[in-house]
Amino acid sequence: MPKIGRYILAQFDEEGVIVYQAYRPAIGNFAATHGYFGGDHFSMTRMSWVKPNFLWMMYRSGWGQKEGQEVVLAIKIKREAFDIILTNAVWSTYNPDLYPTEKDWKRAVNHSNVRLQWDPDHSPTGGKLARKAIQLGLRGDVLALYAREWIIWVEDISEFVRAQHQNLGDFSKLIVPSETIYPVADAKVAVQLQISGDAIDLEDILV
Repeated sequence: MPKIGRYILAQFDEEGVIVYQAYRPAIGNFAATHGYFGGDHFSMTRMSWVKPNFLWMMYRSGWGQKEGQEVVLAIKIKREAFDIILTNAVWSTYNPDLYPTEKDWKRAVNHSNVRLQWDPDHSPTGGKLARKAIQLGLRGDVLALYAREWIIWVEDISEFVRAQHQNLGDFSKLIVPSETIYPVADAKVAVQLQISGDAIDLEDILV
């Protein structure tokens, strides 16, 4: 993998993209059992963050050890849905390279239900890397579609995560998902996300 730059690292195929979330048992168990998010504890009024990068999720959840993040979920969503999320993503902080004024950025924020953050990626042991990892915040109609209509399947991977956490002392035993750079074919979206140049599918752009 590249050592620096902004890249969407993910496990994906033509059908869909796997994203990760970690919840307390009341929410996570419901989703794993029913194949969608709902029930009495999942809130449609709060922003829900998804992460396509497994190790970033492990860092954020402390390998499923943090309170309220004990149930780690792998969620496969439709690939076209993931592309819709990327298309609608607006940076969570003002970026003068993309918006002439802070007022323009705030207007874009108000008209989008997807937030974008680039954060330092992390090694299995939690060390900060120069490469950036993406996380995407969903709310409103986008969250509703994600929670009910865009999901292909939900898997509780908590036991797998706990087992791999025990292997951090011996990387020869550590198993993590095989992730590659997700191609962003739409040039406008790539600029909007500020994806590093060599992650853009140039052949699709030029056609």
